[in-house]
Amino acid sequence: MTAEVQLGFYFDSSKCTGCKTCHVACKDRMVGNLRPLDDVANAGVASLPGMLWRRVYEYGGGTWNKNADGSFEQNVFAYYMSIGCNHCAHPVCVKACPTGAMHKRQDNGLVLVEESLCIGCESCSRACPYDAPQIDTERKVMTKCDGCKDRLAEGKKPICVESCPLRALDFDTLENLKAKYGEGDAHVAPLPSQSITTPSLILKANVNGQPSGSGAGSVLNPPEV
Repeated sequence: MTAEVQLGFYFDSSKCTGCKTCHVACKDRMVGNLRPLDDVANAGVASLPGMLWRRVYEYGGGTWNKNADGSFEQNVFAYYMSIGCNHCAHPVCVKACPTGAMHKRQDNGLVLVEESLCIGCESCSRACPYDAPQIDTERKVMTKCDGCKDRLAEGKKPICVESCPLRALDFDTLENLKAKYGEGDAHVAPLPSQSITTPSLILKANVNGQPSGSGAGSVLNPPEV
């Protein structure tokens, strides 16, 4: 069922410097929302190991080749991709959830978790090609980017968007984002093909951007993502 209005993200990979401010700001908000303030003060961000609602992928590849005359040629490339939940039009996490805990709001298209229904089976996580659902191992429930719905209610944009120093991120209705930025680039590595879930994401590729599935590069910072 199509949402009445579909909210989504815009990301400009040509602007992103990989500073990971969006990642840190999201993590700070996530910890504050999921843990009592006293617990956060005592344990810090490390109290939620492995839970990353927004991740910055460093993607690169290429080689250096030495010519017979001693000169070198290279096709080395690298760029960054800031990715969280894309609140997809056809979210496979919702289809995979056996209890209805993972659901898509029909008024704004956000994909959310109803924790009271969640049994922590992680079916949604296994289904999602963007690794958006994250298990809270202490509470045994799934969590994920909620579009900063509390901030939206106050007329603000998600914390990742407002924290980005290069303004590489934006958030609005897909209609407004397309009017402002165009249709964007559909298939950029390391992301999968958009045909899988129809993500609510307008993406501007870096000049070095590689097509999804090309195999020309790899994620260079797997411990961080």
